[in-house]
Amino acid sequence: MPTTYKQVQVILDPPAAKITLANPPQNVIDIPMMEELAEALKQLEPQPEVSTIIFSGSEQNFSAGVDVAAHTPDKVREMLVKFHAVIRAIVNAKKVTIAVVCGNCLGGGAELATVCDMVFTTRDAHWAFPEIKLGCFPPVASVGLAALVGQKRAAELILTGRQISGAEALAMGLANAAVNDDELATVVDETLKRLSKLSPASLAVTKKAVYCWDAMHFEKGLARAEQIYLEELMKTEDAQEGIKAWLEKRTAIWKGK
Repeated sequence: MPTTYKQVQVILDPPAAKITLANPPQNVIDIPMMEELAEALKQLEPQPEVSTIIFSGSEQNFSAGVDVAAHTPDKVREMLVKFHAVIRAIVNAKKVTIAVVCGNCLGGGAELATVCDMVFTTRDAHWAFPEIKLGCFPPVASVGLAALVGQKRAAELILTGRQISGAEALAMGLANAAVNDDELATVVDETLKRLSKLSPASLAVTKKAVYCWDAMHFEKGLARAEQIYLEELMKTEDAQEGIKAWLEKRTAIWKGK
């Protein structure tokens, strides 16, 4: 691939392509990374020799989530549009997408992982959707999480921001497997070997059929969640206070409005 990236690493190893989030130390997904992820996915989509895209991070952080500083009033619309462009590109990709999770997988990082077709995580990875602690909510999870874990569990995770382990993520349905750190590469390689024997064209069409029902509802739901986020949530004093308090490293003072 001719494009040079600064915050992601893209390695072609047909039939797989590996995208590694590389924004140390926490692999925060800021706007430049969003742009690079969108470009990488755009470059990979038309390549017939690639049937699978693997997303990974570091041993300590798959991703700590979307950059909190990008939630300020002057940046939040751009952030939401660009991050959801990445999510939509993953959801609509003809390639089989796999997330390989170690360490922290939080907020937008967890959203990115959960929209992949398959997820393999270490048992002791840290999963959470903690946006509510900043007075915000995760739009992608709000729309898509219930289909994976059920309405009650989705509500609990989103409304409390509770952290769960990779083992619990597996039990809930967020992951296909939760294994020890030294077993993760083997599990992923075994899956890639199975996929490599299959037709990329057939995989693409089959994936489209698998998601044809959910895709219609996800797109409508995400558009509605974006509208609620921008027109309702970000106009509350509490959401603005939550972001400001995090940036100022202090406890938020909620006013309930």
